[in-house]
Amino acid sequence: MRIIIVAAAAIGALSLAACGSPAEKAAEKQADAVETQGEQTADAMEEQGDVAKDAAVAQGEATEDAMDNKADATEKAADEKADAIKEAAKQ
Repeated sequence: MRIIIVAAAAIGALSLAACGSPAEKAAEKQADAVETQGEQTADAMEEQGDVAKDAAVAQGEATEDAMDNKADATEKAADEKADAIKEAAKQ
């Protein structure tokens, strides 16, 4: 999509360059500046999205690790309790 926009802008710039009036040249410069600013803003937004995604993934992994640890502790406690019950039955 970005390639299409750049190509369209280039075609527009070439057709404007063929016209030589100062007003047209000023409009071309202004249009180029607007396009550049839009691209920079879009790039920054994409980067923010990537950062947010990475933070969410890291948080998800930390939550997974915590739940795994809690599950392991629960399983260990249940095993120990079961062993104690078996030992008490032997006596």
